[in-house]
Amino acid sequence: MRFAVVAGEPSGDILASGLIEAIRARVPGARFEGIAGPRMLAAGCETLYPLERLSVMGLFEVVGRYLELIPVRRQLARRFTENPPDAFIGVDAPDFNLSLELALHGAGIKTVHFVSPSIWAWRRYRLDKIARAVDMMLVLFPFESPLYEARSIPVRFVGHPIADEIAMRTSRIAARARLGLGHGDGARIVALLPGSRMGELRRLAEPLARTARWVHRRRPDVQFVAPLVDRPTHDFFSRALAGHAPDIRCDVLLGASRDAMAASDVVLLASGTATLEALLLKRPMVITYRTMRLTWMLGRAMLHVDHVGLPNLLAGGRLVPELLQDDAIPERLGPALLDRLDRPDRQRPVLDEFDRIHRALRNDAFAKAAEAVLEVAAA
Repeated sequence: MRFAVVAGEPSGDILASGLIEAIRARVPGARFEGIAGPRMLAAGCETLYPLERLSVMGLFEVVGRYLELIPVRRQLARRFTENPPDAFIGVDAPDFNLSLELALHGAGIKTVHFVSPSIWAWRRYRLDKIARAVDMMLVLFPFESPLYEARSIPVRFVGHPIADEIAMRTSRIAARARLGLGHGDGARIVALLPGSRMGELRRLAEPLARTARWVHRRRPDVQFVAPLVDRPTHDFFSRALAGHAPDIRCDVLLGASRDAMAASDVVLLASGTATLEALLLKRPMVITYRTMRLTWMLGRAMLHVDHVGLPNLLAGGRLVPELLQDDAIPERLGPALLDRLDRPDRQRPVLDEFDRIHRALRNDAFAKAAEAVLEVAAA
């Protein structure tokens, strides 16, 4: 069997490589080609365009580079239409992949989209296009399925790969030992995660640094750890700490975000996938975010949900605090952190709900996704 696969950024590369390996486990001779990152290449996918080209072009900011994306998509559509694969798999990157899927589906090629766009949050009008573009939508979260079922769009909940990776119980002491933090289980540690993109850091580094100092002045025994994804973000956050919280103890790490969260008593972090990891690690958290004011105003006007944090979306209500935009200040973030540090007994119902959500998401996601793709290809 032959499959076409297009991923658009590193997270898609991870998802696509896991799916390729799961399909190959069932169909050893299966072949794959498309837009691939290093993990997909290692899994045996032939690349027609490097993933980096699309990432550099800003796959999720299509408006600014739209003219550059058109020929890439047109060439892929021509190639796959002239030599049809058994199925096309678009991995995330909806602004690019849905249009490509629409063209291929119109040519009679089976299409699967892996990871739902955030239609539950905004741009729900995309359901019309999805209905015409895909034979199957694979979703990571159970709350996404009803939106597709209501429109008679074939959908399959496969679970989340990160929920399969993370054990139901993780040791705080072992994580601290790996990172050389604290002194056993008695130390109190707060993990600071200001985001993985430089744009996020520019808006959140100062508020998080100032919040750490606010907490330190009231609880001098608290230690901090801040994992950053690369050297530029590491250095940027280190400068923010030096400028706004020079008297606190904070270990700034390169990578190791999962260990840093596992080692902590409370996590203060930017809204995003890291909030799901904190939930799966069963760590109390405070979610924050800042963006440009115009973007914030437009985004709030278009949102269909009351919450932005994945833990709250998965729980169906306010499970953890979200202090966003103008509320992302030490005077709001600090008390929320101390409430979770000083009264850990009050977090037991929250951690029990984290456990329930983890079990619901732990579903052997790549195996389920592979079965769905093969089912569509054989139909």
